[in-house]
Amino acid sequence: MHFKFLSNRDCKAMDALLESYGGAKAISEKIESMQDYNTRKLIAEGKGFGDLLQKSEEYVQKFAQVEDYIEANQLTFKKKGICTTQVSGFQGARPTFYAIKDIAENGNVFFPTEMISVVGLTDTYIYGGDLITTLALAENLLGASKFCTTNLLGTPLPEERFAHIEKVTGETFERRDLGGGISQIILKNMGTPYGNLGGVEVGNNNHLVYLDGITRAALETGANFFLNPSWSTIVAACYYAREIPNLFFKISMLLSTQNTIQLRMLMNIFKEYLREDGTTPIYEINIGNAATAETFIQCSKEMEASGLGVSLAAHLRINPDLGMEDYNWTENAHKVLDAERNITIKYESDGEARPFDTMEAYFISDEERNEKAELIGNIIYYKCVRCDADSKEIMARGHETRYADISYRRKKE
Repeated sequence: MHFKFLSNRDCKAMDALLESYGGAKAISEKIESMQDYNTRKLIAEGKGFGDLLQKSEEYVQKFAQVEDYIEANQLTFKKKGICTTQVSGFQGARPTFYAIKDIAENGNVFFPTEMISVVGLTDTYIYGGDLITTLALAENLLGASKFCTTNLLGTPLPEERFAHIEKVTGETFERRDLGGGISQIILKNMGTPYGNLGGVEVGNNNHLVYLDGITRAALETGANFFLNPSWSTIVAACYYAREIPNLFFKISMLLSTQNTIQLRMLMNIFKEYLREDGTTPIYEINIGNAATAETFIQCSKEMEASGLGVSLAAHLRINPDLGMEDYNWTENAHKVLDAERNITIKYESDGEARPFDTMEAYFISDEERNEKAELIGNIIYYKCVRCDADSKEIMARGHETRYADISYRRKKE
């Protein structure tokens, strides 16, 4: 007996939401058009971010170049097992700008090729120019291969957003009126403003709110890579993005993919809703912090055997309030690479427990984030420094290591 993940009612609701935004083809084309740097720059300038972009264009020209480092150290990469670099916490345009400034002034740091942001998709963030400017910095100027945006279900939104989803899908959502035309999904766990980190708890039909948020962000800014922390939203995302070839998802370690059993559960979800070309909208899975190197290696082998081609990432350092003190997965990463397996190394922290290097920075208001932009940018800088040092050691061990395009002369030219 086989039980489908989605009912006919579930599918009809998601189909209706998709069509309310013009359908898969229109969404895909809009994403592509909004990824052009000149388009993004023009919009950003109109929103007051022009000077930030102009200064950033100057700063990135000072970044260190991988080719120079390889030549100076006479490095060769003959071993199997490729390392991809990733840093988390790029909390909007202004913090990202200050991180770019610090790295330019350092002059020796290679920029990571995958960037993660955990900012609630408020209307201010999506429509006020912050997100599109961040994407212009990350994807266009820096040449990051992926910039991951996060939709937190507990984010307060204009009531009209919820009314639209209810109208087109026929479903209802339990929410509270915050006044001033703003409403918020009621999340029952943990008692925080974002409720269980704003995504792990996806009750009832709240996956539709998740999908609506990412669709609006995609159409407005060209964002096309989103963090996905819950089982139900993963199922929904795989179904919803079947016909949107340039929409992708990263599975958060908060889903607790700590073992091969959970990985197989995920792979079964992926295979249920593959695209016509046999690919999945899921680009990457964060293997959970409890996993050993041996577990990661086994997950890598099984993912390869599946033919799904999903990349696997592991935290090498984490925020002090996210897990155990002095967490350090570096030696495990070396074991994975020595086993000739690919790995994406991710940094939630640089491991030094600096002030504001906590989950707090992920859940502050738009206004406070801008006020503390230089402080947050400095924290990002130190994460990049740690990533740079560890990845250079990996290169010295003979493994190809991937950074953002801005770190390569040939790609810049």
